[in-house]
Amino acid sequence: MPLPIINSIASWVLKQRIHQIELFLKYPNEVQEELLMNLIRAAEETVIGQNYDYTSIKSYQTFTERVPISNYEDLEPLIEQTRKGEQNILWNTPIKWFAKSSGTTNAKSKFIPVSNEALEDCHYKGSKDLLCMYLNNNEDSELFLGKSLRLGGSSQIYENNNTFFGDLSAILIENMPIWAEFSSTPSNKVSLMSEWETKIAAIIHETKMENVTSFAGVPSWMLVLMNKVLEETGRGNLFEIWPNLEVYFHGGVSFDPYREQYKKILPGNGFKYYEIYNASEGFFAIQDLNNSSDLLLMLDYGIFYEFIPMDIFGTPNQKAIRLSDVVLGKNYAIVISTNGGLWRYLVGDTVRFTSLNPYRIRVTGRTKHHINVFGEELMVENTDRAIAKTCQITQTEMVDYTVAPIFMKDREKGAHEWMIEFKKNPKNLTEFQKILDENLQSLNSDYEAKRYNNMTLNPLVLNIARPNLFYDWLKDRDKLGGQHKIPRLSNQRDYLEQLKNMQAIVHQ
Repeated sequence: MPLPIINSIASWVLKQRIHQIELFLKYPNEVQEELLMNLIRAAEETVIGQNYDYTSIKSYQTFTERVPISNYEDLEPLIEQTRKGEQNILWNTPIKWFAKSSGTTNAKSKFIPVSNEALEDCHYKGSKDLLCMYLNNNEDSELFLGKSLRLGGSSQIYENNNTFFGDLSAILIENMPIWAEFSSTPSNKVSLMSEWETKIAAIIHETKMENVTSFAGVPSWMLVLMNKVLEETGRGNLFEIWPNLEVYFHGGVSFDPYREQYKKILPGNGFKYYEIYNASEGFFAIQDLNNSSDLLLMLDYGIFYEFIPMDIFGTPNQKAIRLSDVVLGKNYAIVISTNGGLWRYLVGDTVRFTSLNPYRIRVTGRTKHHINVFGEELMVENTDRAIAKTCQITQTEMVDYTVAPIFMKDREKGAHEWMIEFKKNPKNLTEFQKILDENLQSLNSDYEAKRYNNMTLNPLVLNIARPNLFYDWLKDRDKLGGQHKIPRLSNQRDYLEQLKNMQAIVHQ
């Protein structure tokens, strides 16, 4: 079948989904309430359903009174039973896939259950909806005339007790429909390679002669790949290699700190960027408009949402609210109940709503990754935007960064200590430091109050990381590529001290 016809058919099929999306846009809270009841009814006869007597739960109120909010450690015994091959524990259909995840930094692996429903009605549905929205907004798109260059996790699938585990991206590639494999590059064999540096070379070899029309992957790692491609081919920008490029689908880390670098290797105003918000636990939100930073919360993926306001998170007054009770501009921790068998589960991410009709969000950070040692409530969203703005003003380029507190000692005030690796160093470090501090104050009023006249916080301290410091830190922990990312903020100094200790060690 000629490619233009395939392109037209694919566009038509994907656009049919728009009518279903319009339903939850019109009746968001009703769709969520019905979804919750369907999840509860499906799991009535499971171990967890019997523990909490799901059969008698007829309302959201009863559900919240009976089922506690949980983290991975709470659910781990039931997940381990399932991993050993026992079924009907968390969900009423067989679960044989587990997405191995250690979050941003936690050394202990988590094994997130992935049911067939979670695969089909959440993860794959999300991927199709992303394409659907993009095509709906860009009717002259020729996306399917070429291939999508995907950069997934560096992990293989492992078998244990007739159950399987690996990176989420590896599980998705292993189970993906033929049409998706046909429209992607590199091959599954290369995509699933474990060793990151060998994999990068193989991806470049396989893809540089393909007609690539889109990219998909985490911005920090994709930038490493794209710069290697330019280096190897000797080209000035990516359009010289792939002239039909039209969009980059990205997620995993904030795009703000990398935006200016992408503009350099993808010059011109026609190229599009589309953001997604997904995780091992589910596919949550999609950018539904061109040139937007807001993500539409997807409400019919078998995920019921609750939110804990961050100002009471982790306190005795902690209480989750449902979608209909959220307000604009406030930071919330996300709680989900899913068709993968997670019940009132804390994902670990924080979001704030930018629109309530429809429900649109921005990811602001992690529940564990913010700094609030001095009451400054500094979120990753603040630091990402501040460093992006500072780099633009000072014409510098950043590779990665992390921030930790300097604790008060004797009469000495506290401060924030930064470790930044630059691709292009600031000409004047003192000026960069000052502008960064001013930008942080303009984005966070609590930080500004603590910095006023150096009342509580002294000016930030800045360390310039040696080249490849963050790369070496991840490599030492076997965390190169895929979804692995640097912890941006921490209330402790552990990560920063590890990096400072490595600063003097040059890896061969």
